[in-house]
Amino acid sequence: MHLRRFLTLALAAFGFMAAGAQAQQPGQKFTLLNPPQATEGGGKVEVIEFFSYACGHCYNLEPFLESWAKKLPADVVFKRVPGVGSGAWSQLGLLYYSLEAMGKLDPVHGKAFDAIHKENTNLANPKVRESWLAKQGIDVAQYNAVEKSFTVQSKLARAAQLMGAYKVDGVPMMIVNGKYVTSTTHAGSPEAVVAVVDQLIAMARKESGTSTAEAPRPAAPKPAAIKK
Repeated sequence: MHLRRFLTLALAAFGFMAAGAQAQQPGQKFTLLNPPQATEGGGKVEVIEFFSYACGHCYNLEPFLESWAKKLPADVVFKRVPGVGSGAWSQLGLLYYSLEAMGKLDPVHGKAFDAIHKENTNLANPKVRESWLAKQGIDVAQYNAVEKSFTVQSKLARAAQLMGAYKVDGVPMMIVNGKYVTSTTHAGSPEAVVAVVDQLIAMARKESGTSTAEAPRPAAPKPAAIKK
C-alpha cells in the first residue's frame, strides 16, 4: 500500500487529527485535563508524549523533543506512549515497545521516523518491517519473539488504557504531571512545544511546593583525598 494511503487510512480508522481538538482559550497554549490523572513519576514531575511513527506532526516535533529530553532536570521524568487503536497504529506501537524491550530503541527510534516520512517505508506491514529491521542490524527472530511476549502485549494494552484516561484525540499530545495538556496546535509550532512544556513543569513544581533549586540533583563526586 502506498505510504500516503496507509497514513490516510490509519488516521481515519483511529479518528485522529492534529492534536488540539480540546477546548482552548484564545492565546492559551495549554488546556487542563478533567479529571487529572495520577502520575507514575515517583515524586518527580512526569511528562508524557503520546505519539505515532506515522504522524507527520510527531516527526516534525521529534528533533526538538530529542534535544530537550537530553537535558532533563533531575526532578523530571519523561516517557513516550505510542498511539494505538487501528491495526496500523498498533503495529507501530508494537515496533516501539519491542525495540524498547530489546534495548535497541535509542539507535533505531529516529530511523523509524525517517523510514516512514523520508523513505516511504510502510513499517506497519510486518514483512516490510522485518526486512527493514534486518537492515538496522536487528535479530529478526528475536524481535518477533519479543513482539509476541506478554511484556510487550501488556504495554500495548496499557497504552490503550492511558489514551482513554488522558482523552487523547490527536498526536502529538504532551501531558505534564497528569494535568496539563499541550501540543503543536496549542503551542503554535514544534519548537514552541518544548518551551510550553518547560513552563508547565514550572507550574507543576510550584503546585507541589518545589523549585528548580530544590529539585533533587545527582550527587556530586566526592573530592579526592589529599595525600600527606
